[in-house]
Amino acid sequence: MSWLYLLLAGLFEIGWPVGLKISQNPETRWVGIALAVFFMILSGMLLWLAQREIPIGTAYAVWTGIGAAGTFLVGIFFFGDPASLMRYFGVALIIAGVATLKLASH
Repeated sequence: MSWLYLLLAGLFEIGWPVGLKISQNPETRWVGIALAVFFMILSGMLLWLAQREIPIGTAYAVWTGIGAAGTFLVGIFFFGDPASLMRYFGVALIIAGVATLKLASH
């Protein structure tokens, strides 16, 4: 169950940078800030639950890896962030590192 909590924590980790991005527009500032705070709390609580059984270093690296890779993809697909082969390669390395940590935890 801890790995499910960690996966969800990583996915919800994507929500707070998106909320901060939404808050850059004056018309949606407070909605964006509220979303960011909500996702910070939700992601943090799920990370806390995951750390009951998963070592802190592994949990934190997986959590931030999922959040970083997911935020990268959201930025490209929804906010027009630049995409290049090297940027995709960098994210692939993050994902490979996360997968290695998961496999090494057994």
